[in-house]
Amino acid sequence: MTDVRLESDALRVTVRPQVGGTITEILHKPSGLSVLGRVPWATLDAPLASGAARDEPEWLTRYTGGWPLLFPSGGDAGIYRGVFHGFHGEGSITPWDAEIDGATLRLSRRFTTVPVTMAREISVAGDLVTVRERAVAEGREPVTVMWGHHPTFGSDLLAGAFELQSGARTVLIDRGYDPPANPLRPGATGRWPMVEGKQGPVDLRTDPRGTVSAMAFLRDFDAPWASIRRLDNAVAVALSWDARVFPYCWLWYELGGNEDAPWNGRTRLIGLEPNTTCAGGGLAGAARNGEDLLVLRPGVPVEANVRLHVCRPSGAIAGVDSDGCARF
Repeated sequence: MTDVRLESDALRVTVRPQVGGTITEILHKPSGLSVLGRVPWATLDAPLASGAARDEPEWLTRYTGGWPLLFPSGGDAGIYRGVFHGFHGEGSITPWDAEIDGATLRLSRRFTTVPVTMAREISVAGDLVTVRERAVAEGREPVTVMWGHHPTFGSDLLAGAFELQSGARTVLIDRGYDPPANPLRPGATGRWPMVEGKQGPVDLRTDPRGTVSAMAFLRDFDAPWASIRRLDNAVAVALSWDARVFPYCWLWYELGGNEDAPWNGRTRLIGLEPNTTCAGGGLAGAARNGEDLLVLRPGVPVEANVRLHVCRPSGAIAGVDSDGCARF
């Protein structure tokens, strides 16, 4: 199936079922502003034939920015229990069966790297995008997975000064990711929003206003949400999710700091990424480092919801209500 558009009075959402069921664009109609990031290189709109990207450069040939699903692995490629899992997992780069019902897109896939079937439902109502997912392990044995979302924000949302907010209590800085443009001290921990930087304390709420490449993990949530607001109140996003399935949120900055190809210092993205697992080393790396992984029991469905509110804010975002909408 070619790209699908879902629309409400407030939003236009574009989804690419043939490559991971990725949400490639979200446009806020009242303002005419886009909130998901885009990469500055040409990408392929065909799925990867092998279903498993050997490494990040191969995965990036299909990565448009936007909002991919990470399943059944996230981060580095590797062999786990005798099976090769590609970079960011099979689900992010393979085709999904798709069916449209008004402003709802239903996606399904039976995975080949793990004996799991997943059903996804992406729907748009007003200024809210809701992603509902249901995973079921087949066979007789439990199945261990990483499961997460990779929404990356940019475009008009980051075109002006901005701030981040979150219901997290604790921040952990990635121990192994330390490119030259990383201002954070690897392995440091802090209480949101403050964390140790290489040049002193860093307030993660504030726009770093420079070239940055960094990775942190938010956890211990009072409530599972995170937001980005342009300080001129032109547009904002508030992401919320099921903490019982996704107890962590990866916070990824790529603000012109990666000079390697194909990034070439031209990309402005911030990822707010709910996940089952604290670090992005893939299934093999997570198991080796004793990170949390999700175990799916045979025949027992696990369901999770992620919601994104896209709006014109009226000040700082203080939380998310029970319907998934930002509170100011």
